[in-house]
This record gives sequence, C-alpha cells and structure tokens, in this order.
Amino acid sequence: MGATETPSGKKFSFNGAYLDQIINDLSAHAKNYPAQFDSPQDKQRAIQDVKTVSGMLDILTNVPNPNPAILVRAAYLNSIGHNLEIAGSAQKADALFRKLLAAQPADPRGNYMYGTFLSGAGKPGEALPYLEKALSAGVSDAAYTIAMTHLALGEKELALKSLADYKRSNPGDADTDKLIEAIRSGKIELKKNPG
Repeated sequence: MGATETPSGKKFSFNGAYLDQIINDLSAHAKNYPAQFDSPQDKQRAIQDVKTVSGMLDILTNVPNPNPAILVRAAYLNSIGHNLEIAGSAQKADALFRKLLAAQPADPRGNYMYGTFLSGAGKPGEALPYLEKALSAGVSDAAYTIAMTHLALGEKELALKSLADYKRSNPGDADTDKLIEAIRSGKIELKKNPG
C-alpha cells in the first residue's frame, strides 16, 4: 500500500500483506460470534491485537478521503472487535463501513462485509439491502448470509431459496445440504428478530 498523509501533514505507510495476515488470523477465530479460541490467553491476546491495530488504523482512516483499502480493513477489524466484545468496536465498524460505502456505494466486498456485520450484530433487516447489492455484484457467498439473515427474521421459505441459490454456486458444500434438510425438517428453531 502507498503512503497516506494525516491532517498534520505526516506521511504514513503500512504493509498491506502483513495487515491482511493479522486480520486473517483474527478472522479464523472471531469472524463470527461467539469467538472460538483454544485458551483464554489466546482470546486476550487477540483482543489486545485488535485494540492496537485498530488504534494504528485510526491514524489512516481519520483523514480526508481515506484509502478505501484501508477503510475496508479497519471496518472489518472492528467487526472482529465487536465479536470479541470490545467496547466501541461495533460503533467504529459501522462508521467505517458507512464511510467506505459513501465513497464507493457499489463496492461488492464492502457491501458484503457490512451486510454480514449488520446481520451478525442483530440487525438483519438493515443487513439485507447490502447483502443483496453484494450478491447482485457477483459475491456468491452473500447468498448464504442472506439465507441466514432470512432465517433470523423467521422467513423460512426465503432462507431456503437463498440456500438453493448458494448451493448452485457451491455444489460441493455438503454442509449446505445438511442445513437445508434441518430447516425443512424443522430441526432448526426459527426465531423472529425484528431487525
């Protein structure tokens, strides 16, 4: 990634590949709620890493016209922070995703990630437009998240339709077959969430 200038005129640059490595490692454990770690110490280390890296990224996102690649990473990192129950992370993720999508409203990845964040944050009704925009832009995995979002809203038939759409793009995913069968047989409890 290139250099970014702060309001004070200082230039900063960062290694995007290294940042992605950190985010991918955190994502493996805390992409969804609840986070899954081998030990409480590992979870505590992850919390500290999110806080530290998020603070560093604040320097690069609190500038006029921040780099969209930095915004999406910072937003996603803070959505992981939300899953780790770090105070203020949900609000920060929401603000960063909004800033990204204000600058690039059609960004497929940004819409998918924001929709996924909103769905996981208990706002399924707000999530659907972003997820549908991502799906329309070619993010096939959005169909799965749309299905889970419809399920959270108690919309069984729409969930099954979205899972069928996902299955067409991912025919080898046996877990999707199991999920479809569990929904059809009533083994999955549907909870209506007003979102």
